[in-house]
Amino acid sequence: MKEGQEALWWQSGVIYQVYPRSFQDSDGDGVGDLRGIISRLDYLKWLGIAAVWVSPIYPSPMADFGYDISDYCGIHPLFGTMDDFDQLLQEVHRRDMKLILDLVPNHTSNEHPWFLESRSSRDNPKRDWYIWEDPAEGGGPPNNWLSVFGGSGWEWDEKSQQYYYHAFLKEQPDLNWRNPEVQQAMLDVMRFWLNKGVDGFRVDVMWHMIKDKQLRDNPPNPDYQQHESTYNQLIPAYSTDQPEVHDIVRMMRELTDKYENRVLIGEIYLPVHRLVTYYGPDNNGAHLPFNFQLITLPWEARIISSHISEYEGALPEGGWPNWVIGNHDQPRITSRVGKSQARVAAMLLLTLRGTPTLYYGDELGMRDVPIPPEQIKDPQGLNMPDKDLSRDPARTPMQWNASKNAGFTKGTPWLPIAEDYKRLNTEAQEKDNRSMLSLYKQLLEIRKLEDALNVGDYVPVLAQGPILAYIREGKSKRFLIVLNLSHKPCIFKPEQSMKGTIVLATTPELEGTEVQGNIRMYGDEGILVQLE
Repeated sequence: MKEGQEALWWQSGVIYQVYPRSFQDSDGDGVGDLRGIISRLDYLKWLGIAAVWVSPIYPSPMADFGYDISDYCGIHPLFGTMDDFDQLLQEVHRRDMKLILDLVPNHTSNEHPWFLESRSSRDNPKRDWYIWEDPAEGGGPPNNWLSVFGGSGWEWDEKSQQYYYHAFLKEQPDLNWRNPEVQQAMLDVMRFWLNKGVDGFRVDVMWHMIKDKQLRDNPPNPDYQQHESTYNQLIPAYSTDQPEVHDIVRMMRELTDKYENRVLIGEIYLPVHRLVTYYGPDNNGAHLPFNFQLITLPWEARIISSHISEYEGALPEGGWPNWVIGNHDQPRITSRVGKSQARVAAMLLLTLRGTPTLYYGDELGMRDVPIPPEQIKDPQGLNMPDKDLSRDPARTPMQWNASKNAGFTKGTPWLPIAEDYKRLNTEAQEKDNRSMLSLYKQLLEIRKLEDALNVGDYVPVLAQGPILAYIREGKSKRFLIVLNLSHKPCIFKPEQSMKGTIVLATTPELEGTEVQGNIRMYGDEGILVQLE
């Protein structure tokens, strides 16, 4: 950050993702809701969260649990009313936090009035609001594009004798963002919520929004593995990440910037060199194109260290970094790297330069919960059962206390509760200074207090073996972070002698210890050292 420049809330603070179905149920129907979120805001404030990102709460047939929207300017009755939303916004702001909404502009529900009109006839004024095409010359879909959820991305409409494109479920037809009327309609949606006072948007599948005008076939993926989603059989070279998408992102940014101190976040699963283009040529794109490297990379120190440096080096002038270790689409961090390494991951997430996003329950060490086949709800899991790709295990209800259903609901929870909830819950962990929750709270507290950790510079430190090390520098303090990404003990041997005191560690007994020169590290250990 430039000298004298004051950090904005979305740069210095931590974002917390709430999956509303699973956070807190207030009415006993087994599904979380807005009043449930309101009742837990004090917990988020206590934890030290700056902004609450809420996954979709709009009216929806729930084919993809809210990512198939039938009304962009309403609230699904399952979650409450618009009055409930207004109260949530008010209560978030009253606690000096921010509220970020999920925006899903790539596709609607097939029950959205726009699509019902578009489907009604070929000459309907909204026909061109979606991507309709004639069959290929020999019959069949117009090209080989695939759906992320399995099968062809094209669905035949018998009545109008054309195909429409859907990157996800057939119940989620893609909008035609080349149509100016679509652009204005979605900007009006953004304006509606910004006028209400929301503090920004997380834009779903931002890199999908424009498709190749010529509808060229996607090339085969030579690296495809059989265990992967069938979608990965092709490289989506023509169905995603088209040059014109940046014009759309710029429009969204221009509107967002007309409101004071708001943020635009983009969901983008792309390699770093393509990800950073979403900041825009003059930082007029997304404020934060989501960086998922800590989710997608192997959990190896050398690989992660080199990618951190690559990312830092690729950021455009003025571009602010961000980091994510979990979300509603990916296995939980504790299940990916194990319970002990999840503590190390917490320290990594909250000490790197940039904005961290925390997925609900990760601060407890919640794990993926096995879901019996007959209870699978996720369409991705139902459409590709042989691939075991259900996202349900990472979406199970938040574990609040040891009472029935973990304090989540008085009814029957929509997904099974983890069996370990009586031991692993917020109430129990708040009282245990060795718990995962206590570690997260301490990390959030020191991160908030020290400018070196929330907006300071990042300086890589050469380390050997399974050690990942770096320095964060602020106006007056320097911190050394040393993380052992393995289960084996090892020694950190810095090239230059460093002296300081451990102020925070994954093993609390180490705190207050002075270190100098070589540092002996236990397996699964992370330390935060204030340098002299």
